[in-house]
Amino acid sequence: MHPKPYEEHGPGDPTAARAALGLALLAVGGWLLTTARPWLKPGPPPALALGWTASGAMLVCGLLLPARCVRTVHAEADRSGETPPGPPDRGLRPSGPPSTGR
Repeated sequence: MHPKPYEEHGPGDPTAARAALGLALLAVGGWLLTTARPWLKPGPPPALALGWTASGAMLVCGLLLPARCVRTVHAEADRSGETPPGPPDRGLRPSGPPSTGR
């Protein structure tokens, strides 16, 4: 029997935790936004402002974290010379100057 049944895979993807945190912030921010609806249960203005501000901050951070992770992954692919994942270029875009029309 082999003393090490599992291979050593090295460190994981450093952007995975940040992307997961961003998605969690999106979920919590969206949940908080739906629970702080002033049209269903009016409350004191400071409490509503605090809830809307907190949910807005969570939504913005939740959008920025995965966007930065995507940029990091694509920048690493550009530096290493690899083709980033995505649809293949089918050559549909013209390579010359834009048309002036008729």
